[in-house]
Amino acid sequence: MKNYMTSLSNYWNKPSRAGYIFLAPSILVLLFFTVIPLVGTFALSFFNINIFFTNTTFNGIDNFLRVFQDERAINSLIHTLYFTLLETPTQIIVGLLFAVLLSKNTMFNRFCRSTFYIPVICSLTSIAIIFSMLLDPNIGAIPYVLSQLGMPIPQFFRDPTLAMPTVALMTVWKNFGVTMTILLTSIQGISPSLYESAEMDGATKKEQFFNITLPQIVPSLGFCILTNLIGSMQVFDQVYVATGGGPQFKTETAVQYIYSRGFSAPYELGYASALSSVLFVLVAVLAVSANLYMTRKERQMK
Repeated sequence: MKNYMTSLSNYWNKPSRAGYIFLAPSILVLLFFTVIPLVGTFALSFFNINIFFTNTTFNGIDNFLRVFQDERAINSLIHTLYFTLLETPTQIIVGLLFAVLLSKNTMFNRFCRSTFYIPVICSLTSIAIIFSMLLDPNIGAIPYVLSQLGMPIPQFFRDPTLAMPTVALMTVWKNFGVTMTILLTSIQGISPSLYESAEMDGATKKEQFFNITLPQIVPSLGFCILTNLIGSMQVFDQVYVATGGGPQFKTETAVQYIYSRGFSAPYELGYASALSSVLFVLVAVLAVSANLYMTRKERQMK
């Protein structure tokens, strides 16, 4: 037994193998909370099954065919893409703008960075509730100020046209601190000598930004775009709390529709799993495409 333990210890003491010991906890978490649920969801997509696992029958690809015949499912995917197109570019632009403006280590800039990061650590549900109250046309502070100024009062969460842009802007306000922090760290890592050489050559601030700053932060920019894209495609909390998918289902997103199919009567877990699988494929295609594009841009900048 002693010889066995010694040989086992010698086996794992090698640097090329010891790393797997440290990776094991992360691999197990990924396996049990991502891989297995993903495989299970895909398997359930081929069954007519409810949340109570009663009256289960195999129905092949019928659930997938139903997805593309369900107008509400198609609309929820379109609304999700619309939200993503509104939220992701806006958050990247706002985060980059504030990262550039606050890149110098002054006391005022450090205070602003901390202030802008506070919404990130707050619950998205609580923020959605607060915004619902602030923008309510009857009791909201913002509609009251607009009325006092003699301006028309928009129905922010009740207007089918304004509801989704309002949710997107609320999400940007909540999350842009993360993007700002990542890009700020990348900007501060750029060698000052590059800017000094550019100034000696007579380059303007605009030229320095597009020819020095932007090319240097492409890897961080790509990471922010990719993570924001994936997060936007899975939007749920703020829509569920602020609008409930209304008005007229104009803000109903894919995840919210999946939730309503699987966890509300008639509890169609199989159909909800098929919807989840379709959303997974769509997110994967967009994420891989974005990653390939940013990788190509990064190589061009070198």
